[in-house]
Amino acid sequence: MLQVKQWCNDLIGLLFPNLCNACGVALYHSEYLICTKCLYDLPFTDYHEYADNRVARQFWGRLPVNAAMAMLYFRKGTKVQNLIHNLKYNGRTDVGVLMGNMLGERLRTATLYQDIDLVIPVPLHRKKYKMRGYNQSMFIAEGIAAQMGTGISGDHLIRNTSTESQTKKSRYNRYENMKDVFQVEFQEDIMGKHILLVDDVITTGATLEACADALFAAEAGKVSITALAFAE
Repeated sequence: MLQVKQWCNDLIGLLFPNLCNACGVALYHSEYLICTKCLYDLPFTDYHEYADNRVARQFWGRLPVNAAMAMLYFRKGTKVQNLIHNLKYNGRTDVGVLMGNMLGERLRTATLYQDIDLVIPVPLHRKKYKMRGYNQSMFIAEGIAAQMGTGISGDHLIRNTSTESQTKKSRYNRYENMKDVFQVEFQEDIMGKHILLVDDVITTGATLEACADALFAAEAGKVSITALAFAE
């Protein structure tokens, strides 16, 4: 019976191979979502280990954030881009949870992130949510919250305006494009709390800045920022 079951599993694996979400090669039985080689090769920033990092410096003079970091470097045509593409556009929400777990493991040992009260993902506008069917940042946040033992919410920060694409905008125009886009619901749950904002990729930080502005306006005690990757 065990031999028949193994044969069936091998046949299913042959017809529908379980592929690495970073490089596309077939995974071994002991591997999950990302192959061992790709995990070893991921370009980790180690930004969680020190406050003065390149992500944090992007917000200096713009936001009184408690801390900011990203786990990986993002470059086009790399395995990191493949992972995030599969998460955002191919429905691989399990990749988001896995990467969130990896990120949460790092934040759990980082001094500046020890007193997080609530993890909040950057929200999507309802039109984009309807098109995609999910918010990729929520699954990253789920993985983080599971590792850190904190609460998580997709209801407290709302995106009430659908904005134009940010891709070709300057840093200033990106910020202008995002002003007054977000609002906070249930302010009493935010007041005095340490909020961890979660995004997939940080570029100029304009979206996160607008989110943090809304949280500070709702009297959040502290706001920290994290993301899977940082686009240099």
